[in-house]
Amino acid sequence: MSYCTQDDILEQIDETALIELTDDDGVGAVDAARVTRAIADADADIDAYCQAHYSVPLSPVPPKVRKLAVDIAIYHLYSRRGDAAPDIRKDRYRDAVRFLEKVAAGDIALGVASPAPESGGAEFISPVAGSPPATRIFTRDTMKDLK
Repeated sequence: MSYCTQDDILEQIDETALIELTDDDGVGAVDAARVTRAIADADADIDAYCQAHYSVPLSPVPPKVRKLAVDIAIYHLYSRRGDAAPDIRKDRYRDAVRFLEKVAAGDIALGVASPAPESGGAEFISPVAGSPPATRIFTRDTMKDLK
């Protein structure tokens, strides 16, 4: 499942622009395969940033992720042609990357309920085999008289 669709992209740029960005053969129509590739590249970029804290691909897709995927995919479409992307597209791409960097750092949560499994997937094991778990030293009861 992709994070956005060609229709999502067409909400941001008109069909004429999308034809110009994808129609390398001059047939006068959107090349859906090239759009799909740009979307897949955007999805891979998003997954690379999110995988540290979330199971990817994200499902359901948060609305913010859909927006990021559209902005990144459009930027990739401009990039594949070697055309200079308009400033608004460069700015939206940079904003998307900055947002994803914050997600990767754990500074922003996506509101997705399925966090990524801990690295290694192993449960916590006591440092001394067979020893009971450590007793908490600081609890509400032990701290209540320290005001």
